[in-house]
Amino acid sequence: MHCILFYDYVEDIVARRAPYRAAHLALAQAWVAQGRLVLGGAFADPADGAALVFAVDDPAEVEEFVAADPYVANGLVTAWRIRPWTVVVGAALAPPPG
Repeated sequence: MHCILFYDYVEDIVARRAPYRAAHLALAQAWVAQGRLVLGGAFADPADGAALVFAVDDPAEVEEFVAADPYVANGLVTAWRIRPWTVVVGAALAPPPG
């Protein structure tokens, strides 16, 4: 199952994220290494939010990510929502090479 996590950010996110960015990225990289986070990144122009695509068994797993995210814990995320996503085409559906 795929889920998309949407974040809404504080207005001055670029200036305020510096103290928490390394820990936020380390969390994301750990989830990538586990195969649970597929893609993630901030929106640009304006930098007012982000989207992260997860491959999980249950949307509750994405809530675990949110609870551990330093951006959320330190008030940089003003709102978040998880949407289950029905993927019908793309590399995520292709069998692994080999």
